[in-house]
Amino acid sequence: MASTADFKNGLCLEMNNDIYSIVEFQHVKPGKGAAFVRTKLKSLTSGKVLDKTFNAGEKVTTARVEKRPHQFIYTDDFGYNFMDTETFEQIPIQEKLIERANLLKEGQMVDILVHAETETPLAVELPAFVELMITYTEPGIKGDTATNALKPATLETGATVMVPLFVEQDTLIKVDTRDGSYSERVK
Repeated sequence: MASTADFKNGLCLEMNNDIYSIVEFQHVKPGKGAAFVRTKLKSLTSGKVLDKTFNAGEKVTTARVEKRPHQFIYTDDFGYNFMDTETFEQIPIQEKLIERANLLKEGQMVDILVHAETETPLAVELPAFVELMITYTEPGIKGDTATNALKPATLETGATVMVPLFVEQDTLIKVDTRDGSYSERVK
């Protein structure tokens, strides 16, 4: 059990037969009335974001969630297969538990969130940035535009990302996995 004073980003709560992670929170003390905490909670099982308000000092049930390092190996009919880097056990995970699964590359390290009491995988967290090779993009024409223009580029994983005109095919780029956007070229 914890109270609203213990809230921090990433804290996992058990509510409504589901596990939620705190995305953001704000303590509010209005001029009139009692203080409260406004939160944005993300369901670890469905990915839905929920706005919820708690009274200040309210008790909540926390969930024990562990991050375990795994390596992505391959995909098959059962889903995406990951290997525990300590025990070498392999576990299949459905695509719905992986945000931006199209940015996963074989051999890539990820963190899998596991509910500690039931040993159930809840979600797969990719690193903040991944380095991927562009397999196809149209050539950019110099002087084509006066402003920052973007063009689509297909990556080695099959994902499509919008990149600046100066980025060419067979270029290694850094992609932000939080929103799936181009970040920079890798030197």
